[in-house]
Amino acid sequence: MVVLVLVGCVLSFAVLLHLFLWVHRPFGNFASAAHRAGRRARVLVVTAHPDDECMFFAPTVLETLRLGHQVFLLCLSTGNFEKKGFTRRRELFKSAAILGIPADNVTVVDNPDLPDDINIAWDPKLVAQKILEQVFETSANVVITFDHYGVSGHKNHSSLYHGVNDLVEKGQMPDNVLVYALESVSLMRKYTSFLDVLPSILSSASTLFLSGYPAVLKAQRAMCAHRSQLVWFRWLYIAFSRYMVINTLRPLGR
Repeated sequence: MVVLVLVGCVLSFAVLLHLFLWVHRPFGNFASAAHRAGRRARVLVVTAHPDDECMFFAPTVLETLRLGHQVFLLCLSTGNFEKKGFTRRRELFKSAAILGIPADNVTVVDNPDLPDDINIAWDPKLVAQKILEQVFETSANVVITFDHYGVSGHKNHSSLYHGVNDLVEKGQMPDNVLVYALESVSLMRKYTSFLDVLPSILSSASTLFLSGYPAVLKAQRAMCAHRSQLVWFRWLYIAFSRYMVINTLRPLGR
C-alpha cells in the first residue's frame, strides 16, 4: 500500500511539473537569446537517417519553429539499409512537412560513402565537408546534431558528432555559428517519457526543450509518416521515449 501511494505521488508530481513547464517552459539558449534580440535564428539540424528528425529532435524543432525561427534539415543518408531509400526519402519530406519544415529547407544526401549501416562509422572528414557546405548554403548560425554516443550507439549517429566536432576543434566552423549536441541518456531514462522531466532539468545540459501535449502529438504524427519503419518496437518508442517529449543539448567548443 505504501509503495502504491509513493508511486502515485511521484506520478502526480511528474504530471503537475510537466503541465507547469508546458506553460512556463525554459527555452534553449540560442533560441531565447535570438528571440529577446528580435532576430531569427537559422538552425541546421543534422541527422543520419530519415525518421531521426522526429524520433530524436522533434522537441527542438517544434519549439524553435514556434518561436519564429527557421529550421533547416540535413539528412546524410536516404536510409537505404533495407533497400528502401527511395521510400524513406519520400517519407522524410512528409514528416518534415508535419513538423513545419518546408521542403525547400530539407536536404537529403545520397552518397555510397555514407551507407546506412549500424556497424559502419562514416569518415569524419566527409561528414564535416557535407555539414560545412550546408552551413554556408543555408547561412545557418546554429548547428544541432547527435553527441558522441548518438542516443542509441548507432555508429552513423556518432559519426555526425565526430564530423562537426572536428570542424569546431580545428576552427573551421564560422565564428558566428553555435554548435550543440543532443544529450544521450541512460536506457532507463530513455523510456520514461515525461517522467524524465525532473532529471533533465537537474542535468548539466545548458539547453532544454520540453514539448507540451499538442507538440508531442505532432511529433507522433510525424513519426507515423515513416510508415516503412513502423515495426512493433517503433510503437513502443513513440509511446515511451523521452526524446519525443524532451531534448537536452550541450554546446560544443566556445
